[in-house]
Amino acid sequence: MNSDRVIIFDTTLRDGEQSPGASMTREEKLRIARALEMMKVDIIEAGFPIASPGDFDSVKAVAGLVKNSTVCGLARALDADIDRAGEALQPAASGRIHTFIATSPIHMEHKLRMQPEQVIEQAVHAVKRARNLIDDVEFSCEDAGRSDIDFLCRIIEAAIDAGARTINIPDTVGYAIPHQFGATVAELLQRIPNADKAVFSVHCHNDLGLAVANSLSAVVQGARQVECTINGLGERAGNASLEEIVMALRTRKDLLLLETNIDTRHIVSISKLVSGITGFPVQPNKAIVGANAFAHESGIHQDGVLKHRETYEIMSAESVGWTTNKMVLGKHSGRAAFKSRLKELGIDFGTESEMNNAFARFKELADKKHEIFDEDLQALVSDTSASEIPEFYKLVYSEVCSRTGETPVAKLTLSVNGQEHSVECAGDGPVDAVFKAIEEIADSQATLSLYSVNAITRGTDSLGEVTVRLEKGGRIVNGSGADTDIIVASEKAYINALNLLLGSTERAHPQIADV
Repeated sequence: MNSDRVIIFDTTLRDGEQSPGASMTREEKLRIARALEMMKVDIIEAGFPIASPGDFDSVKAVAGLVKNSTVCGLARALDADIDRAGEALQPAASGRIHTFIATSPIHMEHKLRMQPEQVIEQAVHAVKRARNLIDDVEFSCEDAGRSDIDFLCRIIEAAIDAGARTINIPDTVGYAIPHQFGATVAELLQRIPNADKAVFSVHCHNDLGLAVANSLSAVVQGARQVECTINGLGERAGNASLEEIVMALRTRKDLLLLETNIDTRHIVSISKLVSGITGFPVQPNKAIVGANAFAHESGIHQDGVLKHRETYEIMSAESVGWTTNKMVLGKHSGRAAFKSRLKELGIDFGTESEMNNAFARFKELADKKHEIFDEDLQALVSDTSASEIPEFYKLVYSEVCSRTGETPVAKLTLSVNGQEHSVECAGDGPVDAVFKAIEEIADSQATLSLYSVNAITRGTDSLGEVTVRLEKGGRIVNGSGADTDIIVASEKAYINALNLLLGSTERAHPQIADV
């Protein structure tokens, strides 16, 4: 491989989905996979095939869809895991099995309950079994950040001899410090005799806020693959952020002398896509993709940028997908212009019916508000995706009355599996009244754990995007809804969550090993 290029391994669909509440449907995973491929991500880790039938189907669907990126499936160092991953990846034009086993003393003793020699033997067996199914095999030393360096050298050398092409050094619990983590990678590359026969990778978690710094430190010392996620999504405090890794390498190429294949113009659109699907909003001051990332309020800064952009901006907003020309469509726009703009935003529908549904919703929105912004289109597409979920519950009619000094009341009619039910409920506010009315009919016994409202654009006619997170029996789903009427958007989001809850299945956690 080119020693000056860093491979970008995106694990949004696998590790990112492990964030509580971030579970994605098969169709949502396909939308994100299409966007990742358009952005020219090298490797897409699509999921953990043995975790559930749904995860297996999602990995297989992504493998059949993606043609220009390698599709990867995760597997513990167990025969059943590896065989299941190999089966899911059969449709892939380019596939990879990513197998792992814990290597730290605390994990080997308390989780695996195995001796170090047994762990090495299991790792070698797993890599060989995976190589019998596919040429491209990656091996990870789980909790490498707290592992003994001598043991790491032994197990990595054995894994490479067994056929692993990529060796991943994960800081699984976000324990590492940049200079120490970089030194560890450098020592491994120096001490392992067959290190030149594999690409060394890093996968850093953000528990101390150092995931990106640790990843870059490792890259400086010779790692040539970085595992990361869109928006830094991931369990606990998240993973290294793809957009920050890529733009750091691009912006400081003068110092790092490295590059990636990523088409950075799609970064903002895919950030919004992932945020909308998972219900995890991007904080305004988030680097690269936050709403304030290229905003200037200080008079001194504004004056400097107006005179010469580089005085206060180290990269252009356009280079990552922000645009100053936001209003591009209106009610007189046709299907061709609508489709063209979605393509520019990195949005691609899998079927013609989905496109027709989205265009119909666009026309409805254009009748309600004069200016249609890119952010409106992103929200509209998310709302269209929500409408593709089978509708056991469907909103037929709603009326909400809210007056000063009086208790708000919601009158609601829902279709439940084709039969209409009407109810009237009071609440602490109009949204509370609506939710109580829906629950009066549905009786889901689910717990509302998140209600989030986001104004997509400026103005009183802004499209409001609502996220509702429901929990029941260990299952977590995110419902979304968008409308210029925030009450209607809230109703849509809650009903969407209920429909998802009916169709969701509990998902096994990929870090639980029963070896």
